[in-house]
Amino acid sequence: MIGSFTFENLPCRVVFGSGTLASAKAEVERLGGKRALVLTTPQQEAQGKSLGAALGPLYAGIFPGATMHTPVEVTERALAAMKACEADCVVSLGGGSTTGLGKALALRTGVNQLCIPTTYAGSEMTPIVGQTENGLKTTVRDAAVLPETVIYDVDLTLTLPVGLAATSGINAIAHAVEALYARDTNPVTSLMAEEGIRALARALPAISAKSDDREARTEALYGAWLCGVCLGTVGMALHHKLCHTLGGTFDLPHAETHTIVLPHALAYNAPAVPKAVETVARALAVDTAPEGLFDLSRRVGAPRSLSEIGMPESGIDEATDLALANPYWNPRPLEREGIRKLIARAWAGEGPRVEAH
Repeated sequence: MIGSFTFENLPCRVVFGSGTLASAKAEVERLGGKRALVLTTPQQEAQGKSLGAALGPLYAGIFPGATMHTPVEVTERALAAMKACEADCVVSLGGGSTTGLGKALALRTGVNQLCIPTTYAGSEMTPIVGQTENGLKTTVRDAAVLPETVIYDVDLTLTLPVGLAATSGINAIAHAVEALYARDTNPVTSLMAEEGIRALARALPAISAKSDDREARTEALYGAWLCGVCLGTVGMALHHKLCHTLGGTFDLPHAETHTIVLPHALAYNAPAVPKAVETVARALAVDTAPEGLFDLSRRVGAPRSLSEIGMPESGIDEATDLALANPYWNPRPLEREGIRKLIARAWAGEGPRVEAH
C-alpha cells in the first residue's frame, strides 16, 4: 500500500555516456557562459588545463587548489582567482572536493556551474554543500548550489584507481541506503535507491577484478548518478551526520569514512526500519544487509576500520559526544551507549551487530 508523500524533482541537466567531455564547450555556451574558471585538485591540474584548451576562447583560467571538506580559506582563494580572471561561470572537474568548491563559489556569487565528476561521489546531484572552518564542518542546503549541468563521461572514470572506485562507490551506496529510511522518503526515490545499490554492488567487484572493465565502469557511474539523486532529493540521517563529524574532527578521508561506518550505521537503525533493510539486502543479493555491506567492502579491498585511516582510539568518546551534541532526525532514537558501540566497532574493524532496542 502506498501512503501519501511529497516528491520534488531537482532542475538539473545530465549528459551521460562515453566521450561526453567533448560537449563541455557547448554546455558552457548553453549556460550563457563567456569566461569559465576550471576548478580541480592539485593532482588533476593537468587534466584541467587540457579541458581549458578544449574550451578555447571560453577558458578564463584554472584554480587547481580544491581540497577535502571544502575549507573556507580555500574558497576565499578561489573567489580571488575568479575575480582576477573575471570568470562568469565555473567548470568543476574532479571528485567531491572539486564539486564542493564549485558549490561554495556558487553559494557566494550565484555563478552557474558545469560539473564533470571523475569519481562516484554523487555531490554533483545535490543542493548541499559541506564547508569546514576551524575544524568544524557545517552543511548548507540551498537551491543556489545545485549544479545547472552535469556531464558524466565514463572515459574519465576508467583511470580511477581501483581503491578509490571502491570507496567512492560505497560512499554512493550510503546515499541510497539512507534515502530508503529518510523522514521524507517517497516511492520514486526508493526505486532509484534500490537500482543504484544494485548497480554499484554488481559493478564494484567487477572493477576490482578488472580495472578497465568498461561495462562495469559504466554501470558504476550510472549507479552513482542514481544514488546522488537520492542524496539530493531526500534528507539523510545518522550515517551522514556521523561521517561529517568524524571527517571534520579527525580530518579523515571522506569516502573511506563512509565505507567503514555504513554497515554499522545500518545495523544501528535496522530494528526501526525492517522494510528498508530488506530492500538493501535484495539490492545486494544477500540475506542480511549490514553484513552484506561489510562483506562488499572486503570483496573490493576497501578499509574496514577507522583506526587504519587515522582515527585515534581516544577519539571514540569525543566522536560519541559530538554525534549526540546537535540533535537531528533519525529513525531510531540516538542512545549514547548504542552510538558509542557503533563507533568503537567501526574503529576496531569488527563486523556490524544488530541489537534489539
